[in-house]
Amino acid sequence: MTRPSAPRPPSADELREPDRHLTSLPGWRVFVADQPSIPVLLSDADRDALSPAERTRYEEERIDHHTRLLVVATSTIKHTTICGRRLMLLNRHAVSARRGLIISGPAGTGKTTAITQLGLAHELLDRARHPGVSDRIPVVYITVPPAATARMMAVEFARFLGLPVGTRANITDVLESVCGVLIDARVGLVLVDELHNISLTTRSGAEVADTLKYFSERIPATFVYAGINVEREGLFNGTRGQQIAGRFTLIPTAPLTYNAEWQGLVATLENALRLHAHRPGTLTSLDRYLHQRTGGMIGSLSHLIRGAALDALLAGSERITKKGLEAVPLDHGSEFD
Repeated sequence: MTRPSAPRPPSADELREPDRHLTSLPGWRVFVADQPSIPVLLSDADRDALSPAERTRYEEERIDHHTRLLVVATSTIKHTTICGRRLMLLNRHAVSARRGLIISGPAGTGKTTAITQLGLAHELLDRARHPGVSDRIPVVYITVPPAATARMMAVEFARFLGLPVGTRANITDVLESVCGVLIDARVGLVLVDELHNISLTTRSGAEVADTLKYFSERIPATFVYAGINVEREGLFNGTRGQQIAGRFTLIPTAPLTYNAEWQGLVATLENALRLHAHRPGTLTSLDRYLHQRTGGMIGSLSHLIRGAALDALLAGSERITKKGLEAVPLDHGSEFD
């Protein structure tokens, strides 16, 4: 297998759909480069003065803004970033037994957002320290496939890097190629999501854990894992589990309680809205209802507010009301009776 070159990051228009995913190097680079600005909300007079083409573009910009809204620096994201940065510094001169981080909690509590924001912060810092350098790969992001095997895990790393893997390539060849590229590219952070897909009670799951351990010993990087309630699924049981527990710091995540952080989160999301007829304070006055409706799940809150905003744009009402919020269906785990 040959090692990949370091081409310029492709634009979003150049990417095929698979290459938009964070689990590929082009997709990750687009994620890092994609720092959209919040569109300016025009006055009614200025909006009425737009030409038809300008009006269409203005409306599309607002729609696109509400499809993504913004990432709010919650306590989980802040804690993950601080702990991750600390571990990376502590691991800087380590030659073995590097320490890692595990983010674990129920679905929808911001685990993926937390680790990807940690990766984003590290990548931007690395780029600032090495301006104009194109052959570095500061961050790797992969997910553990369902029913993963050791070879599948190794191939996920190769796929992120764009390394060709033939059907006859054995796992040793894949491991050597991946480790060689990542060492040469000075990777500093490896993010592994969907860790709950590993079960140490099965032979294949144990082999996947051993493969990740091998990568962490060969690659001079800090490894950060995220998964759903992994401590309850036996990840720390047995000899392998004890080794993981001895090297990794656990950061638990949970639904937010109704407190000042939740109220501030709702207020921040409301301030990011770009709706002409929305009355400021509408969402903050409904923050208790929003907490009850979403169960304190950050992902569900974001989905609910973005969905209501898009409905308001498409229907032309340009405002979010409780009735509009009630019209947006949520995931079954968040809905209340």
